[in-house]
Amino acid sequence: QVQLVESGGGLVQAGGSLRLSCAASGRTFSSYAMGWFRQAPGKEREFVAAITRSGGSTDYADSRKGRFTISRDNAKNTVYLQMNSLKPEDTAVYYCAATRMIFTLRADEYDYWGQGTQVTVSS
Repeated sequence: QVQLVESGGGLVQAGGSLRLSCAASGRTFSSYAMGWFRQAPGKEREFVAAITRSGGSTDYADSRKGRFTISRDNAKNTVYLQMNSLKPEDTAVYYCAATRMIFTLRADEYDYWGQGTQVTVSS
């Protein structure tokens, strides 16, 4: 089993940057592909970014390409989401998740979830 704890959220002005971290428990972190999702009030959870077990491949939702970067450090059991040029519409609770699948963008194919971290972007 994997426990995930996100951190790094907060309040930032439009155009600013934040770096989210997700620390995983256990010794099998490198066995899981990882993803970031977000959920804004009144909206469904949506995919943000994903990364393979080794970190060799990544994918992003179209609206985040070029602004967000997902990375991981398997030695530290941590996955990151660097967010630049933030917009008010990026305001949401951000969740990291782990999947035993090789790679997926679907939330229902992730096995473990963190509790989320709030990101608020002011205009």
